[in-house]
Amino acid sequence: MRKFMINVNGKSYEVDVEEITGGASAPAAAPAVAQAPVAAPAAAPAAPAGAQGSVTVTAPMPGTVLRINAKVGDAVKAGQAVVVLEAMKMENEIVAPQDGTIASVNVSQGASVNNGDVLVTLN
Repeated sequence: MRKFMINVNGKSYEVDVEEITGGASAPAAAPAVAQAPVAAPAAAPAAPAGAQGSVTVTAPMPGTVLRINAKVGDAVKAGQAVVVLEAMKMENEIVAPQDGTIASVNVSQGASVNNGDVLVTLN
C-alpha cells in the first residue's frame, strides 16, 4: 500500500493505493480498454465519408464535438489535437496517435458521439 494526499475542490484527502504487479486484475483490465478501439475500425468503412485512412482516431468517451481542429489534407503530428470533445462539462482534446495526413473527418461540430465512434482517419 502506498499513501497519497489528493486535493479535490480545496479539500485534502489521504488515500491508500494498492499497487498491483503481475496479478490477475492488471492484465484483465488492459485488454478491456484496448479492445474497445479495436472494434471501431470494423465500423469505419460504414462511415459516410469519402476516402478512409489506415489509422482511425476514435472517441474515448461519449460527448459532444466542440471543435474540429483539422480538415482533410492537413498534415498533423503525433499528439496534436484534432478534435475537442465536451464530456461532463469538460473540454477533452483528442489527439493524433501518430504523424500523418487527415484522410477523412467523420464528425461535424455539435454532433454527439459515443465511445468508440470514429472521429477522423489518418494516412
